[in-house]
Amino acid sequence: MATAPRRHYGGHSAEERRLARRERLIEAAVRVYGKVGYRDATVKAVCEAAELTERYFYESFATSEELLIAALNTVSRRLIDCLNRIGAEHPGAADERCHAVLRAYFRALKDDPVGARLFVLEIARVGPAVDEAGAALLGEFGELLSRTLAPDAGARPRRDQLVRAGVVGAVLEIAKVWIRSGYAKSTDAVATDALKICRVLAH
Repeated sequence: MATAPRRHYGGHSAEERRLARRERLIEAAVRVYGKVGYRDATVKAVCEAAELTERYFYESFATSEELLIAALNTVSRRLIDCLNRIGAEHPGAADERCHAVLRAYFRALKDDPVGARLFVLEIARVGPAVDEAGAALLGEFGELLSRTLAPDAGARPRRDQLVRAGVVGAVLEIAKVWIRSGYAKSTDAVATDALKICRVLAH
């Protein structure tokens, strides 16, 4: 039996168009969640921002939590990739390198308040799946800070995971207070404050 040829519209296959719609929904979710908060957002509002009908939402996501995780991963991946690059390319000593990474982190939060709200404020107490995704991303952030201050951190015992978790939790709390203050301190000053806590990772 002959197989029916796959249809292409505008040079794109059905799967390529589906993936493009998924990306539009994710980018729209980042904007909507960052503006009104995840809990006050609706599927309809996200779809309107993406200029898609609601049926396309369910083509890619079973629940709003799945979309929140995808949006969180998108924002976090961009930020972590940027911080990794800064840490790898910085020529200074460990303290200077970590300060540069932290300064870039806080600058990114200030320059992109929509993404900052999603990364810092919107992931708490949504549900187990979101908690798990958030914990994985914060764990990656902790490993990044450890590598920045101590390049051999990856070879250390797993017990250091608890220290990293504590440091990341403190940095996140600093970010929350700073955001809610209306960015009262400069990025350089708040990075200096955060560095005082991060230095424990060098030991």
